[in-house]
Amino acid sequence: MTESDRLVSASPAGIDAGWDGAPYPALLAAPDGTVHAANEAARLLFPALRPGRALVDCVSAWLCAAHTAGSALAAGRVDDRTFDAHPVRQPEGPVMWWLVETTELHAAREALRRERERTAFLSAASNALLGSLNVPRSMEVAAELSAGHLADAAWIVAPGPRGRYSAVVCVRGERPRPLTLEIDPDELPGLAEALQGFPPVPSRWIDPAQAPSWIVPEGFGQVGSIVVTPLPGHGVPAGVLILLRRTEHHAFTEDEEVFARLFAARSGAAMSAARLFEQQSSITEVLTEELLPPVLEQIGGVEFAGGYRPAQDADRLGGDFYDVHPLAEGESLALLGDVCGKGLEAAVLTGKIRNTLQALLPMADDHGRMLRLLNSSLLSSHHTRFATLALASACRRGQEVRLRVTSAGHLPPLVVRADGTVGEVACRGSLIGVLPEIEVSSEDVVLAPGETCLLYTDGITEARGGPLGGEMFGEARLRRALGECAGMPAEAVVERVQMLATEWVGAGQHDDMALLAITAPRGRHLTAVRGPGSP
Repeated sequence: MTESDRLVSASPAGIDAGWDGAPYPALLAAPDGTVHAANEAARLLFPALRPGRALVDCVSAWLCAAHTAGSALAAGRVDDRTFDAHPVRQPEGPVMWWLVETTELHAAREALRRERERTAFLSAASNALLGSLNVPRSMEVAAELSAGHLADAAWIVAPGPRGRYSAVVCVRGERPRPLTLEIDPDELPGLAEALQGFPPVPSRWIDPAQAPSWIVPEGFGQVGSIVVTPLPGHGVPAGVLILLRRTEHHAFTEDEEVFARLFAARSGAAMSAARLFEQQSSITEVLTEELLPPVLEQIGGVEFAGGYRPAQDADRLGGDFYDVHPLAEGESLALLGDVCGKGLEAAVLTGKIRNTLQALLPMADDHGRMLRLLNSSLLSSHHTRFATLALASACRRGQEVRLRVTSAGHLPPLVVRADGTVGEVACRGSLIGVLPEIEVSSEDVVLAPGETCLLYTDGITEARGGPLGGEMFGEARLRRALGECAGMPAEAVVERVQMLATEWVGAGQHDDMALLAITAPRGRHLTAVRGPGSP
């Protein structure tokens, strides 16, 4: 039996058993509300208690109402303490009220309720803050959540150069408003330190009357309390959270300031994650643009067209690449390569190879020398991958295009003649980046008007698909496709082969695919606009 149950089961007869010395307040009242007796604890709690007086004149209204209504249990406050009142009734007789203090119990329950609410808020806030990897949006969400749950208004201020700070202000019940601040952070105590990531100063140290005017939103009224706390980031501060409370509300308590710092930690982490994602996206975009194959056009009266499809359709980069570089006296150097592997690592090596070959362009008249220097460069790097490469120097002579084609471990280029026959350029060579010394061979090719030389990677011929899903596209099928492209412009040849290879693969997996077509233009009807007939 609990102490409360024991008290409830007590009898008025206990008056003669020393109840006056009980530690619990107790009083005896008639059904009409007249006080019969009270123990010392009750008289200390209700100093006006006297036998013969009316209960309504002696005790709290909630206890008097419970006595009048004949309640089985009552609860209420006496000053700043809370009590449960338990009656022991006698038929047609007086009622003894035992009062048990529950102040600590109610405080614990209130603390538990508040902690549950705060935990739920922090969880929901984390989801909302991490729902966007956009820095301005993260700042707006943080300001709106702060104003809605922690204060009457909130500022989110992000570091900026030369006294210019990105900021968002939000008043409770309104939409967040982004703006740029040109301020001196020393005007608000704790702001300059918080922007550098130092611990916050207690709010009681900040005099709202001395705060700068910019901190008070228009129409907000008088500020009664201010909290300034840093937004921790990943290695560097993400910004500052400023909370404002009006004078009609109580000042921020120490417990509320601690909770504000917990929220600030989540907000700072979300803003830092968004800023890091933004920086990485920008870097990735710049690098991707540099690594992507270029858009080709007619150079020196020779048509060039390229096509590229990475192994993973969600990626933009891979290990296949091509380039065309204009040289002196109307000559151009076309190159197509295939780096072992796929994805970003292979793309990084393609960038290195392309940059190295561009630096070697002054010796483009000697393919073998270029490739040997490239081989030495790859062997001396930390890369363990190898590559195959095909070079083609192209020059327009009258209506013909003359090529000098060199292979370094790459598939032999194919030539489609005007009558639809397809032949192979018989050049062979060693892989790049494997052996200290490489062997390369070159062949001369002459293209009549409408004829095309196609450089391609094994992603085309080894693409698996077809009716059964596992058959390779193969060189024979590629030759037949090229035979149907006789007389077509370079761009049309590339599009035709790409379309057939893509249809063959379907939704299956495939390696990187790259094509580079070199075509001798037919006719001269588009020379004014650098079309297929440009000389």
